Amino acid sequence: MKLGFRALFIVFILFENGVYAKDASWVQFIKSYVENEGKPTILILSNLCWDKSVIVSLASEISKIGSRSSTSLDVDSKYYYHDLLYVVDLDCPTAEDIIALATKRNLFRSPYRWLVITAWSKHANMAALWNSPILADSDLVLAAGTNGFFKLMELHKPSPNGSMISTTRGHYNGSLVDVRPHRELYQRRRDVMGHTITMSNVIQDSNTTRYHLLMEDRMEPQYDSIAKISWMNVKLAFQMLNATPGHVFSYRWGYKVHGQWSGMIDDLYSGRADLGTNCVVSDLERLDVVSYTDNLAPFRVRFIFRQPPLPYVANIFSMPFSTNVWIAMSVCAVLSTATVYLAAKWEAKEGKGPTQLDSLGDAMLLTFSAIGQQGCVMEPRRLSGRMMVFVLFTALMALYAAYSANIVVLLQAPSDSIRSLPQLAGAKITLAANDVDYNHFVFNQSREPLHTSIRDRVFPENGKAKLFSLADGVERIRKGLFALHSVAEPVYRQIEATFLESEKCDIATVDYLVTFDSFTPVRKGSPYLELIRVVHKQIRESGIQSAIRKRYLVSKPHCITKISSFSSVGLMDMRPVLILKLYGVAVSVAIVIGEIAVHKLMNRYKKSSKIQVIKTIR
Repeated sequence: MKLGFRALFIVFILFENGVYAKDASWVQFIKSYVENEGKPTILILSNLCWDKSVIVSLASEISKIGSRSSTSLDVDSKYYYHDLLYVVDLDCPTAEDIIALATKRNLFRSPYRWLVITAWSKHANMAALWNSPILADSDLVLAAGTNGFFKLMELHKPSPNGSMISTTRGHYNGSLVDVRPHRELYQRRRDVMGHTITMSNVIQDSNTTRYHLLMEDRMEPQYDSIAKISWMNVKLAFQMLNATPGHVFSYRWGYKVHGQWSGMIDDLYSGRADLGTNCVVSDLERLDVVSYTDNLAPFRVRFIFRQPPLPYVANIFSMPFSTNVWIAMSVCAVLSTATVYLAAKWEAKEGKGPTQLDSLGDAMLLTFSAIGQQGCVMEPRRLSGRMMVFVLFTALMALYAAYSANIVVLLQAPSDSIRSLPQLAGAKITLAANDVDYNHFVFNQSREPLHTSIRDRVFPENGKAKLFSLADGVERIRKGLFALHSVAEPVYRQIEATFLESEKCDIATVDYLVTFDSFTPVRKGSPYLELIRVVHKQIRESGIQSAIRKRYLVSKPHCITKISSFSSVGLMDMRPVLILKLYGVAVSVAIVIGEIAVHKLMNRYKKSSKIQVIKTIR
């Protein structure tokens, strides 16, 4: 009687203190489970209602296989999240509270792992577990055990409102048997069973895209090609995941205005969509609300322009010959002047004529006339002098022909002077932007002096913003000295349709944003993130993504043949010559003024000398 009363008292105390008996088989099972995972593991044993000796034994066994354990739900570093394995005993009174706390903290999502154990006969707190957000990316295993035998079931819901799906993972009876067909979670969760996954499509060029995008009829490829390519890839991904495609439309990519997101990013942030159209990773604030997956429709946002003509950036009249040739010509001119002068002096001893060379200045004038292939009224009279002049004109005629031919080529040649953003900022060309939504935001993202100077040229404070339609902007690019900031691929398509072959050879681009490639955004914390990421990579590796891209996007036009075309010469082309002429006029005027001044001084001096002589005579 006393023994029965004592046993009843002990059971009462155990239930009162929340201690539930778990034997060594549970410890060995958990140890085998951790070993089978084959991953770095930190075991979280929070609020387990087991006897302390069992918990100590479990921690000891876990440490023997190189893993750690903790009794706290809070982990200091986010870099350990993928190592965490939470162990919950549904038979404990606090299990429901732990499940509620995990739901509140989103601990059922990736990369956290869960091992939920229960006695086979009890199945306590199952309702709380079944109502939890255990979605497609959740790695939760329910282990029901009795008498040393455990059956393992994986639990997940294909959608937040879907029913719970259980899949056999294995069993344990002294040793663990894993029956998973694939260890990768993606392979086991890739069937979302028809759940609707919604995509936000950015439409900016034409409202007709709403129709052609869904039909996938490849009509009007010049409009919203990025959205069409993204939709075709994503729809194929939905088919691979057995998901029902959903769509919404937005008129902008999405930027933060007065603390509120807009456009596609707002669709993702608010939950109206799960993923969006390919976009540039230009705004770091987006990383707080979206995660980027793969590059479905690669595009570039660039300043697109034709390189300025060579005469606009360099003195082409000094470029036909190298420095050594110019030095040789100068030496030749000096020697020719000296020999002609000596010959003229020898001739002058025998008599002078009206056209006879008789000074060094006359010899220099004749030499410069030969260099410019011009005649001169002064010329030698004797055979020796004329032979020297003939050789001089003949030699310089060949140089003059080569020089003229090179000048004609250089007048039509483009330069390569703009290769970087600083060079573009310093170039004397018009900077403008395509009149679309994103250009109103990207120019305000950087406060660096270089970017600010370019922004002020596109959006002047006291003037009208230089925004143009795509057709108008491309036409201005064709005329030259104009740079348009836009998504490059639609501009390339317009260039292919409107430019001559010779006009495609000097197309150049400069990156203003200096950002990463474009990627597809997915809502932050979406349970479908890993599924979408993997199927996107499979589509890309299969070549389907490349085939779709080539149907819609046009690459940068290639210069097949550099065909010379007629181009008229303007004042800017003759700028060095005009400057030289102005210098010559200025020097001539200065010399005339000097000669007049000297002449007047000489006359005044002569008059004063005569007066002095007369006074002396008197």
